[in-house]
Parts: sequence; structure tokens; C-alpha cells
Amino acid sequence: MFDLDGGFLAIASSLHASPYVNSIAHYAKSIALRARAHALIPGGAHTYAKGDDQYPVLAPGFIARGNGCHVWDVDGNAFIEYGMGLRAVTLGHGYRPVVEAAYRQMLLGTNFTRPSAIEADCAEALIRLTNGGEMAKFTKDGSTATSAAIRLARAYTGRDLVALCVDHPFFSYDDWAIGATPMTAGIPEAVNRLTLAFRYNNLESVEALFAEHPGKIAALILEPEKEQAPDEGFLSALRVLCHRNGALLIFDEMITGFRWPDVTAQRHHGVEPDISTFGKGLGNGFAIAALVGKREIMRLGGFDHDRERVFLLSTTHGGETQGLAAALAVMGIYRTEPVVETLERQGRRLAAGVNDLITHHGLHGYFELYGRPCNLVFATRDASKKPSQIYRTLFMQETIRRGVIAPSLVVSYSHSDDDIDRTIEAIDGTLHVYRRALEDGPDSYLIGRPVRPVFRKFGDRWCQPGADTM
Repeated sequence: MFDLDGGFLAIASSLHASPYVNSIAHYAKSIALRARAHALIPGGAHTYAKGDDQYPVLAPGFIARGNGCHVWDVDGNAFIEYGMGLRAVTLGHGYRPVVEAAYRQMLLGTNFTRPSAIEADCAEALIRLTNGGEMAKFTKDGSTATSAAIRLARAYTGRDLVALCVDHPFFSYDDWAIGATPMTAGIPEAVNRLTLAFRYNNLESVEALFAEHPGKIAALILEPEKEQAPDEGFLSALRVLCHRNGALLIFDEMITGFRWPDVTAQRHHGVEPDISTFGKGLGNGFAIAALVGKREIMRLGGFDHDRERVFLLSTTHGGETQGLAAALAVMGIYRTEPVVETLERQGRRLAAGVNDLITHHGLHGYFELYGRPCNLVFATRDASKKPSQIYRTLFMQETIRRGVIAPSLVVSYSHSDDDIDRTIEAIDGTLHVYRRALEDGPDSYLIGRPVRPVFRKFGDRWCQPGADTM
């Protein structure tokens, strides 16, 4: 029997991150497991952003457990974590009300031959958080949801072309989206030609697409906001342009949903998309994603119409009850607790501290924070002030050595003032090394190879286990 008072929810005797994880010897179990994982799993992980090529050599290879914003790797090293679960864990690891809701539901069964009532309950709750959404359908991951949105838009408009925002690098693992990246292997060129690109905050680039392909574009898809805020009136003007040209507007709210003010970016900015997609924070790490849209569009996936039917998100696990129960619990917590306000406040506290350190260490133009307080990311630049993967690696290496895992500085509801303050202290030491590396060159400070972009044309044999010299 699974024990909610023990099991994986047990809290370690100390919640404090390791003060200084100083050498590769601290990762003996990770190193051994890494070789096994690479032999069994392409890339050694099931998500490219979690791969070894995304982290320094001096880094934990595998996380064993987490509580709140603290995680422990397989070697027992403790860390404060940011960007948790690729920004999916907004409340915290093992967040008890969510886990308990999923557990209670699992005891009643997780999958049946007919729908469960919780499917309607969860759809109704999510629709209330959108602008003009009328119907919803659930699935397990964001890529499936965004691809369903594209198929639905094509069916509704009778058009083949779609346009994505090229400034937002990832929408789906499906051909229509990945064909726009350097990783085009296995994707027919004929499929690639069906996807167009436009720029964020650039209405002229959208107008040019509609002028070049009149009557052929089914939809535009973008994140309503990422690190850059929308210009005044940009999103509403985009909606007008789409409708004037017979196209649909799709908002990908995988990241903004359950993190932005007003819970969703579409409500925050007061713009009504035709279709929107959600995931990540919706389940606080549980596998659930959703497609939400206007009834006249969404109903094509049903049978109460006389048009051609769309095969829309018919997945075995789309209605799995534990994920829906987790999502209902998450939405309930957002209604009763100051989650979004806390994300903003703690992000501002962190940003203020780090920006003071940037000034203190003389790193303006070399290290920079950007994005909303609830979604902070950082830029790393070399001595010529050019973007640098080497200096990104060095920053991550040095924060990890000081007990902080920070591929971004995206906070959760579980990051306390003490966590933020200890993170600022770790970044102080890190930026001291960064400053010295700018003066002396990074080779004296970086252990092993640098990190690499996810979207690159070819593999790197030297990223494999054992290819690094210590």
C-alpha cells in the first residue's frame, strides 16, 4: 500500500542545499548510471532539455526525489532547483494537496471503458480560466495538444498552411513544428513547406505572409508572451489580422498558463484566441495537457454536425483520472491561495538581488536577466559581449557547485525567502568566478566541454559518457 505519510514524500533530515559540491567525485552514482542510461535511451533522457549536453560535466546526472523547491540526486547531494520540471512544477515537488487528490482518485480506478464524470468537471474548471473558451479536450503532453490545434484549424478553414512565431522555438515534436528547426531529419520537405514563420511584435511580417499566401493560411500559433512582453495592441491586432484573412489565432499557453497574472496570459492581456493549449503547470508535474477552443471549431472533433469529422485527441490516456484530479486540485489552489502573486513577488526579490550583483561585479552587458519576474531567464556573454554557451556552462557549473540548479531562474510557489536569499548568495560567488573568467579566459575555470543548443543539425560524439577528460 502506498503510504502518504512516508514513501517518496518523506522529507530529509535537512532541507538545506549542499554548501559546496566541489568535484566530480560527488557524482559517482550519476556517472555510473549515465553510461547505462545512454545505452538504453537515445540521448540518455526522455526530454532533450534534460540531456547531458544541456548541463556541465560537474552536475547531477539524475534526481532521486524532491520536496518543495529542493531536490536530491542519486548521490545524495541536495540542491535548490529552478525551472522545475521544465517549468511544469509551479507549486512544488510532492505538493501534498495535489498528490493526495491524485492518490484518492487512483484508488477508485484510473481508466475505464466509458468516460468518467471528472472529465466534465475538469473541462468546466479549465474553460472558466480562458477568454471565450467553450469546449475542452485533454491529453498527456503539450505537443499532442498543439498538433491537435493545428489539425483542427486546417479542418475548420479548409487550408493547409500554418504560420508559427519563429521567436518561440518549440511548439511540438510533430513534423509541422520541428521542420522549422535545424533538426529536420526524417521530415519530408513537402511537409516543411506547409509551415511559415513570422516574428513576435512584428505585424508587418504577418501582413506580408497573408499578402504572399492569400486565402491559404489556416492559423497563426504563438506564445502570447515569452521573455519579451507584447507591444501595446500587438495581440489584439494579430487577432484582427487573422480574422480579416480567414485564419484562426492559436495561443500556446504551456508556460504562461498557471504562471502569469490572472492565471492565463489571454486573460491578463484581454485577448480572445480561437484555440488555446495548456499543460505544464495545469497538473503541477502530473501528465496532463489540454486543448480549449470555440464551440463551432471544437465540435468538428465530435459528431453533432454535418461536416467532415476531425480525428481529435482520441487517446487511451487522455481521460486518465489521476491527472484530471491533480489538475482540479491545482485549479482549486489557485482560486484560494496567492500562487501567482507569490511567483511575482519571489521573482522580483530574486531579480533585485541578482541585478545588484551584476552591478557589484561589473557584469553589465555580460550577464543579464530578462523576462517576467515569474519567468526569469538569463543571458550569458563572453568578453566580446557575444552570446556564449561556454559562459552559460560556467555559470551553471558554479551555481551547482554552490547548491543551486539553475538552467533558468524560474521560481515556484515553494521558493521561500530563505531559498531566494541563499540563491543570491550562490550567484554572488558564481559571478565572482564569471568576472575572473572574463579577465583570464574561461579555460582555467570550466571543467569539461560546454553545453550545446538542443536544436542543432548534427550530434556530438564527444557529449557521450566518457568523452570528457577531468
